[in-house]
Parts: sequence; structure tokens; C-alpha cells
Amino acid sequence: MVVDPKHAAVNGRKRAQRPHKSHREVADELRARIRSGKLRPGQRMPTQAKLADEFGVERGVVRQALHILQSEHLLTNVSKGSPATVAPDPGLIRPQTGPAAPPLPTTVALAPRIAAAFAAPHVEIDALCLTSVSLTLAIGEPLRQIHAGRMKPAKVDVRVLLPSRDIELAFPVAVDGRGDGDLVHERWLAMRNAQGQVLRHNLLALRATHGIDVHVSFRALPFTPPVKLYLLNGEEALFAYYTLGRHEAEIDHEYLQTYDAEGTQSMLFAFEQGAGLRDTTFVEQSHLWFNALWETISSELTLTT
Repeated sequence: MVVDPKHAAVNGRKRAQRPHKSHREVADELRARIRSGKLRPGQRMPTQAKLADEFGVERGVVRQALHILQSEHLLTNVSKGSPATVAPDPGLIRPQTGPAAPPLPTTVALAPRIAAAFAAPHVEIDALCLTSVSLTLAIGEPLRQIHAGRMKPAKVDVRVLLPSRDIELAFPVAVDGRGDGDLVHERWLAMRNAQGQVLRHNLLALRATHGIDVHVSFRALPFTPPVKLYLLNGEEALFAYYTLGRHEAEIDHEYLQTYDAEGTQSMLFAFEQGAGLRDTTFVEQSHLWFNALWETISSELTLTT
């Protein structure tokens, strides 16, 4: 059974939902339906009027959301007249690579690249991140492809570097400091552990269901990474900055002001082996850097509280 990372429990509670959705939130929900196969390639979308009624928003908000998905090549024929159409094989669309490739948000760029990496006989993924939320979401697409019988790698090796539970994080932190800092740290730790457990469970399940040789390892870093890095099959390096901002987090039924980064929205820069000296050097140096952290200052990580 594949566990949905969005439903992983954090401190035993679900996040409070806001009554009004933005065009980005509508786009996120529709994107998830396309990625999951609920909306199939070539299928016509509901009308903008029906979507506006479903989400409780104005049609203009829906239209903005649809244009976002069209720019991501997930939809075609977005107009005021007829309903849009889901693009062919959206889950396997591979964004442009090389020096001319534009950076894209992690939610847009990571899933298709992970899916493409799973087409190899031996899948190797290394990740350095704050919680592994983006990686857990992105791996959902190739898992669906495997369960549908459209791909079957022989071996999957995944290594993940995450911050240690024992350090004082640079972020997320409470704006006012004081006693709220412990609550923010506990919330981050619960998220780190829950997402890591979902990632590990979903990957290791491939052993029993499909006979794939799977290995998943986690190690702890003694610092808060200011960037996120994904290395795919020794051929690609995907890099993004964690950009801090002031956010509101619900913890123990109250809202706290925090300094945090929205990692799923971080702009992901892609570098590919063989796409020029710059890209090749970046991929090679990224592997050296990751391996050095893994083999030296990182420590064993247990995904429990």
C-alpha cells in the first residue's frame, strides 16, 4: 500500500484549512489530480464554472490556475470558451535540460525528472534537504508507473541527508524566539520523521510487490542546509536555494510567526552530465560534496521522535 505523504500524521493532527483558496492552491490540487491519474492524459477538464463552484472561488482564480498548469505543459487548450484538456503523458514530461534550461519550482521540475530516472535499470538517487517532503511527493509518480506495469527497474538505491534532531536549527524558528522555539522544532522534527517514514515505506514496498532490490538510507547532518540538492543516476544534479520568509504556522491550535522556507516552491536549477563543461563539472563536484558529507561528518539517523 502506498502511503500518501500529504496524509502523514504530524503530531497526530491535520493542518487547519483556510476558507479561501488562492490560484496557486487551486493549481496545486489540480496538478495532484493529474499526477495521480485521477485526471487522465487527453481527458477534458471540468468547465471553469464547475471548478469555481467546487473550490468556492471566482472564475478568474480558476483561469489563473489553469494557465499555470498550461505553462507547465500539463494542460492544453486553456481558453475562456471550452474546457482545457490534460496533456499527453504529463507525468513523464521531461523539462528542458542544459545551459538554456529555465529554473522551475520544485513541485513542477522534480517529479518528471525522478520519473525519468526510474526508467534506468539501476536507479540511484541522493538527496540533501530539510524534510524530504518534495522527494516523497515526486517519487509518487514513478511508483504509480511501476504499479501500473509501465516500468520496472531492477535495483533502487536512495540516500537522504537530513538535519540532525539534536542541533539548533537556523530555520524553521519562531520569530519571537522564547518558548515557542521548542514547539517549532518539534513540529519540524515530526514532519521530518513522518515524511521520511512514508518515503522509506513506499520504496521498500516495491520489494514485496514487484521483487525490486531496494535500499533506502538516511543520515543526519550537524547543520541546517541552506540549499537542497538531488543527484539522479550520476547524470543530473538539481539544485535550489531555501529562501527564507516570514510565515504563519499552526501549532497546538494557535498560530505562530516563524522564519521558514517553502521548499516545494524553491526554484530548481538543473545541471546535466555532458551538457557542457559547466554542467558536467557541477554534477561531478556535487557528487563529491555529497559523498564527503555522507562519509565524514554525518551520523546515523533514526526516524522516530
